[in-house]
Amino acid sequence: MEAADCIFCRILDGTMPATFLHRDECCSVFMDIRPVNAGHLLIIPNAHAPYLADVRPEDLERMIRLAQRYTAALRASGLPAEGVNLFLADGEAAMQEVFHAHLHVFPRYEGDGFGLRFGPHYAVQPREELERVAGMIREAVSRPAP
Repeated sequence: MEAADCIFCRILDGTMPATFLHRDECCSVFMDIRPVNAGHLLIIPNAHAPYLADVRPEDLERMIRLAQRYTAALRASGLPAEGVNLFLADGEAAMQEVFHAHLHVFPRYEGDGFGLRFGPHYAVQPREELERVAGMIREAVSRPAP
């Protein structure tokens, strides 16, 4: 998806509305229009980056610092917030719907009805399998970036 077609880029350029909590030179924080719970917010890099690997390292660092700040704010806000989830979907199979990297930050409380479910292969894996998969990842991370 090109930046011109991206709803988050349109929010940033003012052609789509949003309720902002924060804007600086690299990142923005605004309320999610389909909240899991009241207080659900999104943290995005201002530069269009479809996937996590596309986000500039300095923007990602700022996103995490903002997540820490707004997690504390959610807990202190008076909203029901017994816990807080951070969720970043990277790719369609991971449930990414808007292809501009974004970090969901949302308060959680007992009985809120939200949940993730584990797939049929969720179980302790044999050490040999963990080592095999780790080898594949080690090899991939050692390759030069494209």
